[in-house]
Amino acid sequence: MSGRPEILFPLFAGLETLAGVGPKSARNLPQMGVERPRDLLFTLPHTGVSRRLIPTIRGAEPPAVVTVGVTVGNHYPPRARGKPYRIQVRDAQETFQLVFFHAHPDYLNKVLPSGQKRIISGKLELFDNIAQMPHPDHILRPEEADDLPEFEPLYPLTAGLTQKPMRRAVLSAVERAPELAEWIDPGLKKRESWPDWGTAIRAVHHPASAVDLSPDAAPRRRIAYDEFFAHQLTLALARAFGRRAKGVESRATAVLQARVIKALPYRPTAAQTRAIAEICADMAAPARMNRLLQGDVGAGKTLVALMALLAAVEAGGQGVMMAPTEILTRQHLDGLRPLAGAAGVRLDSLTGRDTGRERQAKLKALADGEIGILVGTHAVFQKDVDFADLRLVVIDEQHRFGVRQRMELGAKGVAPDVLVMTATPIPRSLALTHYGDMDVSVLDEKPPGRVPVATALVSAGRMTEVVAHLRAAIAGGRQAYWVCPLVGESEVVDLTAAEERFRHLRAELGEEVVGLVHGQLPPAEKDTAMARFIAGQTRVLVATTAIEVGVDVPNASIMVIERAETFGLAQLHQLRGRVGRGAEKSTCLMMFRPPLSETARRRLEILRETEDGFRISEEDLAMRGAGDVIGVAQSGLPRFQVADPERQADLMSLAQSDARKLLADDPLLETGRGQAARVLLWLMEQDKGIRLLSVG
Repeated sequence: MSGRPEILFPLFAGLETLAGVGPKSARNLPQMGVERPRDLLFTLPHTGVSRRLIPTIRGAEPPAVVTVGVTVGNHYPPRARGKPYRIQVRDAQETFQLVFFHAHPDYLNKVLPSGQKRIISGKLELFDNIAQMPHPDHILRPEEADDLPEFEPLYPLTAGLTQKPMRRAVLSAVERAPELAEWIDPGLKKRESWPDWGTAIRAVHHPASAVDLSPDAAPRRRIAYDEFFAHQLTLALARAFGRRAKGVESRATAVLQARVIKALPYRPTAAQTRAIAEICADMAAPARMNRLLQGDVGAGKTLVALMALLAAVEAGGQGVMMAPTEILTRQHLDGLRPLAGAAGVRLDSLTGRDTGRERQAKLKALADGEIGILVGTHAVFQKDVDFADLRLVVIDEQHRFGVRQRMELGAKGVAPDVLVMTATPIPRSLALTHYGDMDVSVLDEKPPGRVPVATALVSAGRMTEVVAHLRAAIAGGRQAYWVCPLVGESEVVDLTAAEERFRHLRAELGEEVVGLVHGQLPPAEKDTAMARFIAGQTRVLVATTAIEVGVDVPNASIMVIERAETFGLAQLHQLRGRVGRGAEKSTCLMMFRPPLSETARRRLEILRETEDGFRISEEDLAMRGAGDVIGVAQSGLPRFQVADPERQADLMSLAQSDARKLLADDPLLETGRGQAARVLLWLMEQDKGIRLLSVG
């Protein structure tokens, strides 16, 4: 199927081909993301109003929407400018007034002629104790009564658009909805009691009561599932396509790994052992590995990564580990070198700082296969960097590297296996949306000997006490981070605040004792400041959030976060994770400026209650929504029109397993159900998936 199937053409025509859509509406609708009839099918009513016919307004409690049959009485045009036009009407028991501002008398005499019967529906209000209905929503002849649904759905609108033309346009689009072959697994459809697609589309636009507007109503759940299914099918196709890209079988004998384990002062956790086994099994398989290693702060991801890199070396190849910054590259190098040494493997680094002869020597050693493991920043992307036999790429902290960079790296080796590590525990629903094309290993336990971090909330008014606490800790040989708030939108404003705090602490604690790191520092100065802190020359490091990810200083046991209420939950959790890495009892002081808003208080209390990153990320998601948790700019999170990945995680999960199963049974989507699924991909504008099919 090379292009969009003909059966869908009417849904992808111009908006002006729909009843009720004139040039004005066709200009306004795109403001709410509606560009074709298809978009109207998935623009669902968000609420509704009862239009059930009643005999009289007596007993109704204004303000209330009523629908009632009346006999039209006298017209009272306005006596002065700016006054309303009034029409007396009488139902079975009561008399009241219809009120019109900026009225056209000819029009009103035509639609509401005195002495005739009409059905009117609108909001009944009391004005000076007199019942009146300003601008009724509907005025119908008795024979048109059936045109008014007992329950009228109300749609989201945009400027210049009212309910009536919107409803006409939607119904016109619904009339075009074709009968489509079923793409949902028959057993699943039966178990969930879901209607056919066409029936579901008609049902969601003709609700009988407010109950039908619930996301849990069967027709709505079915349509939400279709959205998830199309999305997961595209991800599954991408995954299958990635796997068809022949990988290299890297079989390890575990000899090198055993040497490292012997050199460790502790035993790996069960979660680490499980993750290493999953990764090594993937690497030994002929298909290319594409795996996400998710672990909370301090769960020991680096050791798992090293074991994977050793498996690549042992199979005769090379591995590369990418870090987002030079500081982290240096840290990985220092942490891993002794372990790689114990295994007898040469480990080196490559960053933008390597120049001249030194760089040339490294590049030669890499091309000759002498360097087994390379640690580096994205300098390893550069054109002149060649590997003898690159088997595995480990990417640290996923968010800095998008799918595009994963692909570029792939071009470096034949088809290296890819392992992505993230220290941001991502709730399951988001992991499925965002990394659905990857297999996931989770490290859900902490290595032994980790002392929990004591977390306290301190009001900003107690600054002097905090500084005194710090002075005593430094005298006792301990180190501390002091994180400055995100004051303004610009780094410059944040920087001023950080520099001010830096001066204040130096005056209080001594000039040599306090260092400063921020985003505006040249990389060389930033590294020097970090190196001085790591070596223990400075005891307190004042920082903007530059230290958020991955920095490891076991002697640092105090974390002060100023204006903690300005940070997100996940960010606070990451920052707190910088301490508690040694044997020393650690503390995190979250300073806040009262009064705290309800949400800010809730955020800080969650952190005080738990150190479980997964629980924290679930709460964060509930409080902030998906885009913020991953950082929308990088996330490329799909926008669903009907489905809600946060509240319908169960459906997303179902869609993932169903999509993977369908592709396992029918890789090219050629069976009846496969062909129906292709139509769904076109309908949901997931043409990416279709393209992958044609490439494959």
